[in-house]
Parts: sequence; C-alpha cells; structure tokens
Amino acid sequence: MLPDDAFSDSYASKQVEDREIDDLFELPATDRPDKPEEACGVFGVYAPGEDVAKLAYFGLFALQHRGQESAGIATFEGDTVYLHKEMGLVSQVFNETVLNTLPGDLAIGHTRYSTTGSSRVVNAQPAVVQTRLGKLALAHNGNLVNTAKLRAELVEQNHDFLTTTDSEMIALAIAGEVNEGKDWLDAAISAFNRCQGAFSLTIGTPVGMMGTRDPNGIRPLVIGTLPREMPDTPIRYVLASETCGLDIIGADYLRDVEPGELVWITDAGLASFQWAPQPERKLCIFEMIYFARPDSVMHNESLYSYRMRIGHRLAAESPIDADIVIAVPDSGIPAAIGYSQASGIPYAEGLIKNRYVGRTFIQPTQIMRESGIRMKLNPLKDVLAGKRVVIVDDSIVRGTTSRKIVKALRDAGAIEVHMRISSPPVTHPCFYGIDTDSQDHLIAATRSVEEIAKHIEVDSLQYLSWKGMLEATREDTNQFCSACFTGDYPVTIPDQVKRSKLLLEKATT
Repeated sequence: MLPDDAFSDSYASKQVEDREIDDLFELPATDRPDKPEEACGVFGVYAPGEDVAKLAYFGLFALQHRGQESAGIATFEGDTVYLHKEMGLVSQVFNETVLNTLPGDLAIGHTRYSTTGSSRVVNAQPAVVQTRLGKLALAHNGNLVNTAKLRAELVEQNHDFLTTTDSEMIALAIAGEVNEGKDWLDAAISAFNRCQGAFSLTIGTPVGMMGTRDPNGIRPLVIGTLPREMPDTPIRYVLASETCGLDIIGADYLRDVEPGELVWITDAGLASFQWAPQPERKLCIFEMIYFARPDSVMHNESLYSYRMRIGHRLAAESPIDADIVIAVPDSGIPAAIGYSQASGIPYAEGLIKNRYVGRTFIQPTQIMRESGIRMKLNPLKDVLAGKRVVIVDDSIVRGTTSRKIVKALRDAGAIEVHMRISSPPVTHPCFYGIDTDSQDHLIAATRSVEEIAKHIEVDSLQYLSWKGMLEATREDTNQFCSACFTGDYPVTIPDQVKRSKLLLEKATT
C-alpha cells in the first residue's frame, strides 16, 4: 500500500438493501425505491500498539448499513498517512493483505452513500489533504447547506479541489486555517464555524484524533474506550456513528459527542471543547425510526425498544380487525412486533428476505420483471392464503415498492391487505445528509392518504402520527429534527440549494 492517494479505481458493486428492490430490475429513476437512502458511517480509533486498521475494518463492517457505495480507511504512522479506499462494500474493499499495508496508531474510516458529489472512487472517503503541520484525514456524515459560499471562499484562497464533495471542503477549510498559522484545534474550530448544515466528523492528524458534531447534532457520533490490559495503560479511544461500531470491537460506550462539541484525543487523553456557544439538539428522528441499527443504543436504550413502542402507538392510533401482522423485513420488524403485542393480532413471518442478493447487471427476463418483488422478498403462501393481513413498514417515499409488495401478498392469497406505517407521511426533502427525492416526487406531498392507499392498492393505509412518533422517544420532543415530515428545518436551507435539488431530480428522471 502506497501512502496517501494511491488507491485502486476498480469498481465493486454495492449491496442492495430493503429500499433498493427496484434497482434489481434496472427501473428508471422515476421508480426509485420507497425509502430515504442512508446516511454515511464514520469511525475513528486512537490506540497506540493496536492493529488500528483491523479495528477500523470491523467498525466499518458494523456500520455497513449506513452506506454501501464505497469504503475507506486512512492510518497515521507519525507524519506518514496510508490510505486505501474503493467502491464497494467493506468486505470487498479490504482483505488481510490490504489491511497489513495500513500501519499506525490512529485510523479514520468511512462507509459512503453519496448525497453530495457523484458516485466515483475519487469521492470516496476519508478525504486527505496537506497542511503546513502535516496531513489530515477526514470522514464526514451529513451534508452542508452553504457549500456554494464555502466553495467560493476556498477558490478565492487558491485551494485545489480533487473531488466534488462538501467533505473535502471541510478538510480544505481546516487546512487553510492551519496554513494561516493556527494550531490543529483553533484551525478546526474556525473551520467548523464556517460550515452550516449537518456534520459529524472523525479527523486524523499526525498528533491526534478529533471528533465533532454540528451545533444541532443532526447526525449521531459516540465515544467508546477499549479495555485496558493494565490499570496504568493509557486509555484508547474509539469514535463511531453508532454504538454497534463499538460493540463489534469490544469497546465500551462512554458517551455521545455533544452537539457543537469537539473532542481532541492525543497521548494526553481526551479533551473537550464546546465550540458552538448555543447548541440546539436536533437529532434526526429517522435515525431512531430507520437508519441506525436496532441494536445501537440512543438515549440509554436500544433502538429496537423505541421501534417496538412506535408499533404499540401505531396499533392504538390505527386499529384494524385482521388475522395476522407481518413486517417488511428487516426494518419493519420491531414495529410490527409492537403492533402485534398491542393489538393482540398474532405476528407471523409472511415475507422472507433473500439477504444475499446483490445488485446485478444482468437484465431479468420479462417473467421475472412481472414477478417483481420475489427476487428480494418472497411471500409465504401457506401463511398468507385466506388471511386478512396487516403489513407494517417504517416509511413510504414514492409508493413503488409498497405497491409491488401488496400485489405479491394478494397473489399469495391474502384476502385483505392493510398497511400501517410507523412514521408520519414524508412530505419534505432532507438536506442534511439523507438522499430523498425533491418534494414533487414525494407521494405524500402530492396525494392524500386515501389517494396513496388507492395507488398502492391496499384495503386501508394509516401512518403513525407526528405526535405519537415523538412522544414514543420518551425524551424532550423538541430535541429532534423532523423536517422531512413538517418542513420545519433547524438550519435554514438557501433557495439555491432547494433549486439545485429540484434541478438534479429533473436531470436524472
């Protein structure tokens, strides 16, 4: 492995998840999946004496659900940075041979789903840039909304761009502040104050590792510690998007990085700096509903527990007389179990997921196209035949996949199909690192619930209420961003950004 940017340009096909069923059949962009696409996953580990590349590999492996487009790891050995990043899944990008070429005491890792910048290897992360104090490597989860202004400033300062990502802009902003004479901490804080939007970052430098969240904490970031062999052994720290990234390497959860906080991890330990004087917590509620893994912990409990509660609430708000409750696997399962428990309707597995299907570039036959959903989800006819079915899912964006699932259930013999959604209708696009359609392509923004029900051909359709979704968190309901349901954005979205999203949508449909 060569240092820095000597990485392969080979392409490895990305994993297809629940919301990518339509991609299997090469459908046009107007038939994109029914779910918002993931955020990214970030990871960092400062552990002198440990195999940090391998720890980062397993951390990213646990965060694979947050992005399947590309993966990368940068390690620091003194002033030398080693970088490997490619398109594809973590298990496709890395192997023992590659990991053995990534020495060092500090590693920064990333799994990517692109929300800013095109899908090509040059845009894979971590982003590595040169400064007068050495190189820095940055991994970013989120999306800036002031990229036009920030890019113009960086161009005026004669920065060269290698990518089309806002992540590189953040790295270059830090580098610019360093090159003006500031140390790592002051440079980073100055750069963060130039950024608007959502950003959870892990940053490696020759002398230590940083982790930070934007003043609203829209995207998650947690701190963990590796077990110490001896009481006097220095504490070794881990940063990850979710606690599942800690669990896999045996790290203990310490706490969350707070909104507007910078943690600075060096040989001296962990230091904390509150760089945003008036932070306002606004964690993305979709992290709770859907994006984060159900075994990850937020607010002192697993997300599985929260998702079961919203299933309870959904049953109370939208009862129906039926024979069985089933889920759209895997993301709808906890809420479906909760719905079953609260309603008393038995839970059953009605759809079996093929977890080993990947994106294929072989065109399916016409018969396969007509069978649609079965390449990914196969209905159990003997479970469904003659039954009145409640099917629980976490969201609907376009309605395309939901419609196919309903047809598959009816073809399997279900006599009634009632759909229950464990979130409110998605009526507004996200600008903070989640890839959603522009507003005119969101089905709930242009149709009533009754019209959506008719479109996806269910006997009834009900969504969880906005109030129910928030109250089920058992936290201060003002601490969450729910802009995709309300249009109330915690960070103002410039009109130029709104127009750009709409133009991009039109260009790709």
